[in-house]
Amino acid sequence: MTPEQFIARWKNNPLTERAGSQAYFLDLCTMLGVPPPNDPDNYCFERGAARTGAGRGWADVWKRGCFAWENKAPGGNLGDALRQLMTYALALDNPPLLVTCDRETIQIHTHFTGTPSETHTIALHDIGQPANLQKLRWLFTDPERFRPRRTTQDVTAEAAERFAAIAQALTARGADPQQVAHFLIQCLFCLFAEDAGLLPARLFERIVEKSTTAPDRLGQRLGELFASMRQGGEFLLEDIAWFNGGLFEVVQPPPLQPADAQALLQAARMDWSNIEPAIFGTLFERGLDPAKRSQLGAHYTDPGTIAKLIEPVITRPLAAEWKAARATIAAAMAQYHAGGKGAQAALKTAQATFAGYLERLRNVRVLDPACGSGNFLYLALRALKDLEHRANLDAEALGLHRQLSIETGPANVLGLEVNPYAAELARVTVWIGEIQWMLGHGYDIRRNPILAPLDHIQCRDALLAPDGSEAPWPQADVIVGNPPFLGDKKMRGELGDAYVERLRALYAGRVPGGADLVTYWFEKARAQIEAGQCQRAGLVSTQAIRKGANRRVLDRIVATTRVFEAWSDEPWVNDGAAVRVSLVCFGRSGQAARLDGQEVGEIHADLTHATELDLTRARALSQNADTAFQGTIKVGNFDIPGHTAREWITLPNPNGRPNADVLRPWANGQDLAGRPSDTWIIDFGVDMSETDAALYETPFAHVLEHVKPVRELVNRAGHRRYWWRHGEPRVAMRRAMAGLSRYIATPRVAKHRFFVWLPAAVLPDSRLYAICRADDCTFGVLSSRLHTAWALANASRHGVGNDPTYNAHDCFETFPFPAGLTPADNAHQATEATASGALIPARIADAACRAAACRIAEAAKRLSDLREAWLNPPEWVEWVITPEEEQAGFPRRPVPRPGFEAELKKRTLTNLYNARPAWLAHAHRELDAAVAAAYGWTDYTPAMPDEEILRRLLALNHARAG
Repeated sequence: MTPEQFIARWKNNPLTERAGSQAYFLDLCTMLGVPPPNDPDNYCFERGAARTGAGRGWADVWKRGCFAWENKAPGGNLGDALRQLMTYALALDNPPLLVTCDRETIQIHTHFTGTPSETHTIALHDIGQPANLQKLRWLFTDPERFRPRRTTQDVTAEAAERFAAIAQALTARGADPQQVAHFLIQCLFCLFAEDAGLLPARLFERIVEKSTTAPDRLGQRLGELFASMRQGGEFLLEDIAWFNGGLFEVVQPPPLQPADAQALLQAARMDWSNIEPAIFGTLFERGLDPAKRSQLGAHYTDPGTIAKLIEPVITRPLAAEWKAARATIAAAMAQYHAGGKGAQAALKTAQATFAGYLERLRNVRVLDPACGSGNFLYLALRALKDLEHRANLDAEALGLHRQLSIETGPANVLGLEVNPYAAELARVTVWIGEIQWMLGHGYDIRRNPILAPLDHIQCRDALLAPDGSEAPWPQADVIVGNPPFLGDKKMRGELGDAYVERLRALYAGRVPGGADLVTYWFEKARAQIEAGQCQRAGLVSTQAIRKGANRRVLDRIVATTRVFEAWSDEPWVNDGAAVRVSLVCFGRSGQAARLDGQEVGEIHADLTHATELDLTRARALSQNADTAFQGTIKVGNFDIPGHTAREWITLPNPNGRPNADVLRPWANGQDLAGRPSDTWIIDFGVDMSETDAALYETPFAHVLEHVKPVRELVNRAGHRRYWWRHGEPRVAMRRAMAGLSRYIATPRVAKHRFFVWLPAAVLPDSRLYAICRADDCTFGVLSSRLHTAWALANASRHGVGNDPTYNAHDCFETFPFPAGLTPADNAHQATEATASGALIPARIADAACRAAACRIAEAAKRLSDLREAWLNPPEWVEWVITPEEEQAGFPRRPVPRPGFEAELKKRTLTNLYNARPAWLAHAHRELDAAVAAAYGWTDYTPAMPDEEILRRLLALNHARAG
């Protein structure tokens, strides 16, 4: 059949919809040269017609993975046809294309996940055009050809950028940021409502277009539109629906200029119906909040990652309930259709079971107690609506009448959010997500009002009430969310001393004093579950929750309820920055435990599983106390270049003292992993008064200029009061270092776990841990495979590189040193040299211990000497020092000899351990053997698995901890 013959046959054809439907499609197949429907499981007419009581199928024609097709008679309502296909798309396995046809027109609607919908229209009289014939063939053979090039995420990001530019322009002119944000959120919703068909076509766009030359009138006209939307009524001779919802309760547009009107006009000309609710709140919040605007172009967490929490706490358990209900309905309907005695009772049972499940869904409440701009709330609501929709379709297939609307809605989700920008956006996210879902699945939206009040998304603190008591949380079936990531050290700076002190006092005994802020949400969720106010929780945390003080919160969760699903190490985005997190689901659930997507027997508090060693049972050992310390935290710009420090050392002071008293070489993690940076630091110690500090004239002037202005803005009172001192000067560390000529240091975060010697004059930064011992024996034990395996197993992960961390509590204080060689055994810190010059503790009385210490120390010194020779070859390096530095007791520093600068830059410990040459591996094997022998492990070989090493060390830890 030629296109001309097809057109002639079907132009003004009098056949009814039902009579002409299949004939039209068969002729179309003949014209295109494609097979007709011939497979009930993959390509057929009336897909779904076999469902009990159905006169017609869910689609007139269906081809798996390609399309669903719905016919109407000429002049029929293709919008109704599309809504029907949307309603049944789930039952049709979500085909990528939805086709509606009235024999005069074919409309191909794209239905790909994550992309805006596009419509391709082919009129009957144009069907013979080559491009149209090609499109029709692609329906059957290559539906991917229709996939839109832009994603909904692309559209949403562009929309956010446009509004961010408007917000920045308005606030730059002095407009109140909160007023600007509220106005732009109102504009955002209007643009969406306009493109979704809830406002008259192009109404907002026409208002802005007409006002570009009179921006003073634009604010007035938009204010009138907003007022009309608040109550419903007439505006510019157009009928405006009643929106309500609180969004238009306050109408106060800021003063606008021509450039603002032009920017709004460009925004209005976009298609806003396809913005992605799961991310737009985050992006808009960044654009509207001046404090977050720099994050606008940064990454955001994709909905698929959030689903790893939504699915186990919401979707999976409620789907299991429906599975059981569906089985009951199926059995009852089979009895009903068999007829006879009890048939009517069986029908009532089926109907009651279906109604009971729907009521169950309507009553589910999901709380996000740190809801931000609402992405978790939207995805939770979408999950509930998907469940209800699936139940509707399944019930219809079993012979029951499905409900005509979806009852789950904004009332199902509750939120707490302290940021007013985010709280308002959260409400709009839920509203837009609700409307998009309903329209996208062929259901009518709610009316009168269109926007349900969302007062249950509250703008308030989730932890402390205004009177200082513990803030209550509303009762909910499920708690989900991404609480704020603020480390213990940053809490005071962000929240203030008073808030932090009150918080810690209030939660004392439940949350350790040094725990991160996120752990308070975990504890409150646990308490809600324990009190019967919640069933399950799924929360995000930094990986630090698995270790140290933070893990005590997971210990309480495991003790009082159960972790039933966790992802121990996942990429995430926090305030625009890529981080690594743990996702933890806990509470009452009959689900089998799953860790990192695999079923396991039990999940421990450190998010390992039952077949692994439970290192959470390791305890801090008293013999390791007061030895390992995190370096100082500056809180301000105290550091200076080495050449500046050397100049200052020579300057006189009014007190007659040298600046060397308050200047020290300084090292951070990069200085150990890379090349030394020759950075020094101003250090007024732990108790020097401001008056005495001022006598060191030049260093004090630097701190006065560069540190004091910063300190005056921080929340922590002590940091403001003692602004000339480091924020955390580490009194205990300095005490432990007293009398030492050197100490052991390791980076707090590093790809490889290595230890190095630093001169005692060098002050360690907070990115280092200092082990305050000077003997090679301790250095050797720490550098051995046995300790590094223990440290790695007890480490959390940090940053995009997912590098292991080191901390005093979990990695050092729990580690059982060989007997007689513990930190407590050499607490007096005196050392003596072996024949080779290695240093061991001076007072080892036991001959066997002494021999073991000598062997370890000599192997450790050999390792350190070899590394140093590789890092700083004498042919390439000259060690220099000024007379003033030498007089003050400062160490020499390596300087490249001429011509070797580039090569020397490559000599770093990170590069060395990346390559791990044979000589380095051999030196480590010698050291490992010496340390294993000190434990009495006569069977140790390099082939011994790490798990066996950890098992033995854990047993020794338990024995010593009692």
